[in-house]
Amino acid sequence: MFFKSVKKFASSGFDYMIVGLGNPGLQYETTRHNVGFMAMDAICEKFQCSCNKSKFNAYMGDTVIGGKRVLLLKPLTYMNNSGEAVLAAARFYKIDISNILVMYDDISLDPGIIRIRRKGSAGGHNGIKDIIEVFGSENFPRIKIGVGAKPHPDYDLKDWVLGKFKPEEKEKVNAALENVVKAVNEILQRGIDSAMNKFSK
Repeated sequence: MFFKSVKKFASSGFDYMIVGLGNPGLQYETTRHNVGFMAMDAICEKFQCSCNKSKFNAYMGDTVIGGKRVLLLKPLTYMNNSGEAVLAAARFYKIDISNILVMYDDISLDPGIIRIRRKGSAGGHNGIKDIIEVFGSENFPRIKIGVGAKPHPDYDLKDWVLGKFKPEEKEKVNAALENVVKAVNEILQRGIDSAMNKFSK
């Protein structure tokens, strides 16, 4: 698919793209499904940068992390069409898919837990599914951020992920976001294996 055209481009100056997945709009800001956006905000706060320039139907920014020049991206296409913005930015800035790090929510992990993977399937996550489909590849690193499982099997999944964190979960989620920032720095400085050993549960 489109991925072949991305891979054969020469570098445009960015070493990595970091993507935080979520939904645009005030009503989604602190929901479980927006923890990828929250992680991006934490990165911007730590590295004193911003991700608010509008391009490719996304908010964008750039910074230097671990000596690497990094493009920051928050797709504004809504979760199920996340791949559209990621692909457009990757093609324009000539960033290989293996250097696109995606941060997103995972209901199979408890709040406070993060898991780092070099590649893999969508695991039921529609944002990741769309990225895989538009690139035609699963070969991109990701950081999964635990948001907790549905309270019972009959609970509607959409209602769960679009719901807000319980007060007792917020402290754990904030701690997880601190670890995401550390993990991103570790990945860019020392590689994903080192980050997996230190931060992945």
